[in-house]
Amino acid sequence: MQTGMVHLHNFLRWVILILLLVSIIKAYTGWKGKRTFAAGDKKIWLFTMISAHITLLLGLYQVALGRYGFFTTTLPEGTSVMKDTFYRFFWVEHPLGMIIAITLITLGHGMAKKPVSDEVKYKKAFIYFLLALVVIFATIPWPFREIVGRPWFPGMN
Repeated sequence: MQTGMVHLHNFLRWVILILLLVSIIKAYTGWKGKRTFAAGDKKIWLFTMISAHITLLLGLYQVALGRYGFFTTTLPEGTSVMKDTFYRFFWVEHPLGMIIAITLITLGHGMAKKPVSDEVKYKKAFIYFLLALVVIFATIPWPFREIVGRPWFPGMN
């Protein structure tokens, strides 16, 4: 089950990235094209937020009870979380970065409900989604990162 949870969490990163890119493009074109806010935009933003929250729940399970979770792992004697690159990344940097990114995604989706002009909705959503994308790119364990890198697709080393 543990391997399946990691694979699902890893797979959902691609879903979030694709939906987030679509959300960014829709927000940008809506803002610059001065379009009227459409129900389709709201749905894409909703699906982006839902996939991010599901991935967050899977990630919180991993960080707490997963193979390297802080309830299932003990650090080597004399090791500090902040001095160990692996544990610092997976116990602090990655979860904190993703919580920030998901908060930004949620704020971007929340713009769909605000009683403001369509231009302001698109502009603020664009900014929130773009910031979320930057944070996600910075805190994903990409394969090229030393020590913390994970494969592009789970099970395909």
